[in-house]
Amino acid sequence: MISRRKLLIAIGAGAFGVPRWAWAQPAERSYRLGWLSVSDSYKEPYGLAFVQRLGELGLVEGRNLSIERRHGDNKLERLPALAAELAKLKCDVFFAGGAEANLVALQQANRDTPIVFVAVDFDPVATGHVSSLARPGGRITGVTAIQSELPGKRLELLKELLPGARKVAVFANDQTAGQLAVAQDAARRLGLALHVVDFKRPPFDYEAGFTDAVRANADALFVLGSGLWVPARRKITELALKARLPTVFHQSQWAEAGGLMSYGFNFPGMWRRGADMVARILRGAKAGDIPMEQPTAYELAINMKTAKALGIKIPSSMQLRVDRVIE
Repeated sequence: MISRRKLLIAIGAGAFGVPRWAWAQPAERSYRLGWLSVSDSYKEPYGLAFVQRLGELGLVEGRNLSIERRHGDNKLERLPALAAELAKLKCDVFFAGGAEANLVALQQANRDTPIVFVAVDFDPVATGHVSSLARPGGRITGVTAIQSELPGKRLELLKELLPGARKVAVFANDQTAGQLAVAQDAARRLGLALHVVDFKRPPFDYEAGFTDAVRANADALFVLGSGLWVPARRKITELALKARLPTVFHQSQWAEAGGLMSYGFNFPGMWRRGADMVARILRGAKAGDIPMEQPTAYELAINMKTAKALGIKIPSSMQLRVDRVIE
């Protein structure tokens, strides 16, 4: 039998596999994050950037952070049930990005849990979700893409690229009403006619949408920003090229996928800022006291391969302003 004195020495020396410093260390607190999305966007570059940034801030999934991911498989009607499921898990904070429907579902599922969201498809001030960008109030904060302004700028760039264009087809859905209103105002100012292809609710028939646009003799296509389009990103750009319709989108992943042009914000950067806010809340800050942020830089991207395939020459004035040239 080992003596009491030897046993104490063994423990002090870590003979049982437990280093001496471990006895004095407090247990690391773990957190639970509920992440709601319309589509399975977790492996998109911006979704990966969000998790990476959390890790850089010391919130490591599988160590001190549990991430509960739920997506609606592109079906908006599934979001309320998924949000209710997250609410039952007693999350410390909710996160959502893209469609307004994500935010609404989380708000209705729980009245207490703070929410960080990245508003891509809507303007959160215009919709009344926050009091102001500087002082959101309540339990909500996040990053907004200012979709109440950018659709007009995208039409301006399209008109500059295609000065002879007279009619532009616009892909819209239930989540893009605010953007469409801005685009319509800009079209009147630019002397453009818009032909709206309204996809209503998913699943979407994209082939029929392009048939509609071509039948309307559209000179180009403007796809409004929406997370509902994401699963069909490559399909939409391929159909546009087949229909020989020059396109403009809201962010560069679409130009990378074959779209002609995009103008907008850096998605990974926005999601990283969302991660910063999540970390602040988990460290004790109140969501409503954290000012909402806007992207500080916008990126103009042009796919030169697509431009060549469509026989479009990029004006020298635009070439000087291009941030990304995709070959």
